[in-house]
Amino acid sequence: MAEYLLRLYDDRLGAKKAPEQNYLSENRVLYVCDGMATIKNQATTAVTLSENSAWYSADETSVAGGADGAHLLRYELVKAGADENDGLITGIGVSSTLLYQAEVNLTPGDDYLIRCDRVDIPPSGIAYTHTHQGPGIRCLLNGGFTVETQGHKTSIDAGEAWFEAGPDPVLAYASDYRPGNFSRVMILPRNLLGKSSISYVNTEDASKPKLQRYTIFIDEFITI
Repeated sequence: MAEYLLRLYDDRLGAKKAPEQNYLSENRVLYVCDGMATIKNQATTAVTLSENSAWYSADETSVAGGADGAHLLRYELVKAGADENDGLITGIGVSSTLLYQAEVNLTPGDDYLIRCDRVDIPPSGIAYTHTHQGPGIRCLLNGGFTVETQGHKTSIDAGEAWFEAGPDPVLAYASDYRPGNFSRVMILPRNLLGKSSISYVNTEDASKPKLQRYTIFIDEFITI
Protein backbone atom coordinates (compact mmCIF):
# COMPACT_ATOMS: atom_id res chain seq x y z
CA MET A 1 0.00 0.00 0.00
CA ALA A 2 1.14 3.54 -0.69
CA GLU A 3 -0.25 6.94 0.04
CA TYR A 4 -1.85 8.98 -2.67
CA LEU A 5 -3.70 12.27 -2.57
CA LEU A 6 -7.19 12.78 -3.86
CA ARG A 7 -7.56 16.48 -4.61
CA LEU A 8 -10.37 18.80 -5.58
CA TYR A 9 -9.70 22.12 -7.32
CA ASP A 10 -12.19 24.86 -8.12
CA ASP A 11 -11.29 26.28 -11.56
CA ARG A 12 -13.00 29.31 -13.09
CA LEU A 13 -12.46 30.36 -16.69
CA GLY A 14 -13.70 33.65 -18.09
CA ALA A 15 -15.51 33.92 -21.42
CA LYS A 16 -13.33 32.24 -24.07
CA LYS A 17 -10.39 32.27 -21.66
CA ALA A 18 -7.83 29.50 -21.32
CA PRO A 19 -5.10 28.94 -18.70
CA GLU A 20 -1.47 29.53 -19.60
CA GLN A 21 -0.65 25.89 -18.89
CA ASN A 22 -2.26 22.52 -19.62
CA TYR A 23 -3.39 20.14 -16.92
CA LEU A 24 -0.56 17.66 -16.30
CA SER A 25 -0.88 13.91 -16.84
CA GLU A 26 -2.86 12.58 -13.86
CA ASN A 27 -6.01 10.55 -13.34
CA ARG A 28 -8.46 13.41 -13.55
CA VAL A 29 -12.20 14.11 -13.67
CA LEU A 30 -13.60 17.48 -14.71
CA TYR A 31 -17.17 18.28 -13.69
CA VAL A 32 -18.83 21.36 -15.16
CA CYS A 33 -20.82 23.24 -12.52
CA ASP A 34 -21.75 26.14 -14.76
CA GLY A 35 -21.14 27.40 -18.30
CA MET A 36 -19.40 25.44 -21.03
CA ALA A 37 -15.82 24.23 -21.50
CA THR A 38 -13.88 22.85 -24.45
CA ILE A 39 -11.47 20.08 -23.45
CA LYS A 40 -8.80 18.31 -25.48
CA ASN A 41 -5.96 15.87 -25.00
CA GLN A 42 -3.63 14.08 -27.41
CA ALA A 43 -5.89 11.05 -27.68
CA THR A 44 -9.16 12.81 -28.55
CA THR A 45 -10.59 15.56 -30.67
CA ALA A 46 -11.90 18.59 -28.81
CA VAL A 47 -14.99 17.92 -26.68
CA THR A 48 -17.35 20.63 -25.48
CA LEU A 49 -19.02 20.01 -22.12
CA SER A 50 -22.06 21.85 -20.82
CA GLU A 51 -23.36 22.36 -17.29
CA ASN A 52 -23.81 19.18 -15.22
CA SER A 53 -21.56 16.95 -17.29
CA ALA A 54 -18.18 15.33 -16.66
CA TRP A 55 -15.08 14.06 -18.48
CA TYR A 56 -12.17 11.78 -17.54
CA SER A 57 -8.59 11.49 -18.80
CA ALA A 58 -5.17 10.51 -17.47
CA ASP A 59 -3.38 12.48 -20.20
CA GLU A 60 -2.14 16.04 -20.42
CA THR A 61 -5.20 18.14 -21.18
CA SER A 62 -6.05 21.63 -22.39
CA VAL A 63 -9.22 23.47 -21.44
CA ALA A 64 -10.94 26.72 -22.42
CA GLY A 65 -14.08 28.48 -21.28
CA GLY A 66 -17.06 28.90 -23.58
CA ALA A 67 -18.83 32.11 -24.59
CA ASP A 68 -20.03 32.64 -21.01
CA GLY A 69 -17.02 31.08 -19.29
CA ALA A 70 -16.94 27.93 -17.19
CA HIS A 71 -16.89 26.88 -13.56
CA LEU A 72 -15.17 23.50 -13.15
CA LEU A 73 -14.64 21.08 -10.30
CA ARG A 74 -11.38 19.24 -10.99
CA TYR A 75 -10.74 15.98 -9.12
CA GLU A 76 -7.22 14.52 -9.36
CA LEU A 77 -5.50 11.44 -7.96
CA VAL A 78 -1.77 12.16 -7.43
CA LYS A 79 1.17 10.67 -5.58
CA ALA A 80 1.58 11.79 -1.97
CA GLY A 81 4.08 14.61 -1.70
CA ALA A 82 3.03 16.28 -4.94
CA ASP A 83 3.11 20.05 -4.65
CA GLU A 84 -0.41 21.44 -4.60
CA ASN A 85 0.79 24.55 -6.43
CA ASP A 86 1.76 22.41 -9.42
CA GLY A 87 -1.93 21.73 -9.94
CA LEU A 88 -3.04 25.36 -9.95
CA ILE A 89 -3.79 27.00 -13.28
CA THR A 90 -3.18 30.67 -14.02
CA GLY A 91 -3.85 33.22 -16.72
CA ILE A 92 -5.88 36.27 -17.62
CA GLY A 93 -9.50 35.67 -16.65
CA VAL A 94 -8.55 32.38 -14.93
CA SER A 95 -8.60 31.45 -11.25
CA SER A 96 -7.84 28.18 -9.47
CA THR A 97 -8.23 27.15 -5.82
CA LEU A 98 -7.49 23.90 -4.00
CA LEU A 99 -10.74 23.16 -2.17
CA TYR A 100 -9.76 19.89 -0.49
CA GLN A 101 -7.18 17.12 -0.43
CA ALA A 102 -7.10 13.84 1.45
CA GLU A 103 -4.63 10.98 1.75
CA VAL A 104 -5.81 7.62 0.40
CA ASN A 105 -3.97 4.30 0.65
CA LEU A 106 -3.87 2.43 -2.66
CA THR A 107 -1.69 -0.38 -4.01
CA PRO A 108 0.63 0.67 -6.85
CA GLY A 109 0.13 -1.47 -9.95
CA ASP A 110 -3.40 -2.44 -8.92
CA ASP A 111 -6.51 -1.72 -10.90
CA TYR A 112 -9.28 0.54 -9.63
CA LEU A 113 -12.44 2.25 -10.78
CA ILE A 114 -12.77 6.03 -10.71
CA ARG A 115 -16.39 7.15 -10.48
CA CYS A 116 -17.89 10.60 -10.85
CA ASP A 117 -21.53 10.95 -10.00
CA ARG A 118 -24.04 13.46 -8.73
CA VAL A 119 -26.35 12.90 -5.77
CA ASP A 120 -29.54 14.94 -5.46
CA ILE A 121 -31.26 14.84 -2.07
CA PRO A 122 -34.48 16.88 -1.64
CA PRO A 123 -35.25 18.92 1.49
CA SER A 124 -35.58 16.63 4.53
CA GLY A 125 -33.94 13.79 2.58
CA ILE A 126 -31.71 11.40 4.55
CA ALA A 127 -28.80 9.19 3.53
CA TYR A 128 -29.17 6.67 6.34
CA THR A 129 -26.06 5.52 8.18
CA HIS A 130 -23.91 3.85 5.53
CA THR A 131 -20.43 3.00 4.30
CA HIS A 132 -18.82 2.89 0.85
CA GLN A 133 -16.26 0.53 -0.66
CA GLY A 134 -13.75 3.26 -1.34
CA PRO A 135 -12.69 6.82 -0.49
CA GLY A 136 -14.07 9.93 -2.15
CA ILE A 137 -14.38 13.70 -2.10
CA ARG A 138 -17.76 15.43 -2.34
CA CYS A 139 -18.62 19.05 -3.11
CA LEU A 140 -22.01 20.57 -2.34
CA LEU A 141 -23.40 22.20 -5.47
CA ASN A 142 -26.41 23.85 -3.89
CA GLY A 143 -28.56 23.76 -0.77
CA GLY A 144 -27.31 22.72 2.66
CA PHE A 145 -26.15 19.43 4.13
CA THR A 146 -25.16 17.89 7.46
CA VAL A 147 -22.69 15.02 7.73
CA GLU A 148 -22.19 12.95 10.90
CA THR A 149 -19.25 10.55 11.17
CA GLN A 150 -16.86 9.34 13.89
CA GLY A 151 -18.69 11.37 16.54
CA HIS A 152 -18.47 14.66 14.62
CA LYS A 153 -21.26 16.65 13.02
CA THR A 154 -20.37 19.04 10.17
CA SER A 155 -22.66 21.51 8.41
CA ILE A 156 -21.84 21.90 4.71
CA ASP A 157 -22.76 24.96 2.62
CA ALA A 158 -22.82 25.27 -1.17
CA GLY A 159 -19.31 25.35 -2.60
CA GLU A 160 -17.77 23.46 0.34
CA ALA A 161 -16.16 20.03 0.08
CA TRP A 162 -15.72 17.07 2.40
CA PHE A 163 -14.07 13.64 2.40
CA GLU A 164 -15.45 10.22 3.27
CA ALA A 165 -12.90 7.46 3.77
CA GLY A 166 -15.32 4.68 2.80
CA PRO A 167 -15.41 2.23 5.72
CA ASP A 168 -16.33 4.87 8.33
CA PRO A 169 -20.12 4.95 8.92
CA VAL A 170 -21.73 8.20 7.76
CA LEU A 171 -25.17 9.68 8.38
CA ALA A 172 -26.02 12.61 6.10
CA TYR A 173 -29.14 14.68 5.56
CA ALA A 174 -30.49 17.80 3.91
CA SER A 175 -32.26 20.53 5.86
CA ASP A 176 -36.04 20.82 5.98
CA TYR A 177 -36.04 23.72 3.55
CA ARG A 178 -33.00 23.22 1.27
CA PRO A 179 -31.81 20.31 -0.88
CA GLY A 180 -28.42 18.66 -0.55
CA ASN A 181 -27.12 18.24 -4.10
CA PHE A 182 -23.48 17.32 -4.54
CA SER A 183 -20.84 16.17 -7.00
CA ARG A 184 -18.68 13.22 -5.96
CA VAL A 185 -15.59 11.32 -7.12
CA MET A 186 -14.65 7.99 -5.53
CA ILE A 187 -11.90 5.40 -6.03
CA LEU A 188 -13.54 1.97 -5.97
CA PRO A 189 -12.90 -1.71 -6.71
CA ARG A 190 -13.36 -2.57 -10.38
CA ASN A 191 -16.11 -5.09 -9.66
CA LEU A 192 -18.40 -2.18 -8.83
CA LEU A 193 -18.58 -1.02 -12.46
CA GLY A 194 -22.15 0.20 -12.91
CA LYS A 195 -23.10 -0.91 -9.39
CA SER A 196 -23.82 0.95 -6.17
CA SER A 197 -20.97 1.22 -3.67
CA ILE A 198 -23.21 1.85 -0.65
CA SER A 199 -23.91 -0.50 2.27
CA TYR A 200 -26.30 0.37 5.10
CA VAL A 201 -25.05 -0.15 8.63
CA ASN A 202 -28.49 -0.85 10.07
CA THR A 203 -30.32 -3.66 8.29
CA GLU A 204 -33.70 -1.98 8.66
CA ASP A 205 -32.51 1.10 6.75
CA ALA A 206 -31.87 -0.87 3.56
CA SER A 207 -35.61 -1.30 2.93
CA LYS A 208 -36.69 2.24 3.83
CA PRO A 209 -37.79 4.55 0.99
CA LYS A 210 -34.88 6.57 -0.41
CA LEU A 211 -35.48 10.10 -1.71
CA GLN A 212 -32.00 10.68 -3.16
CA ARG A 213 -31.31 10.33 -6.89
CA TYR A 214 -27.97 9.26 -8.39
CA THR A 215 -26.55 10.19 -11.80
CA ILE A 216 -23.32 8.44 -12.83
CA PHE A 217 -21.25 10.41 -15.34
CA ILE A 218 -17.92 8.55 -15.23
CA ASP A 219 -17.11 4.90 -14.46
CA GLU A 220 -13.57 4.36 -15.76
CA PHE A 221 -10.99 1.68 -15.04
CA ILE A 222 -7.65 3.09 -13.90
CA THR A 223 -4.27 1.58 -13.05
CA ILE A 224 -2.01 3.43 -10.63
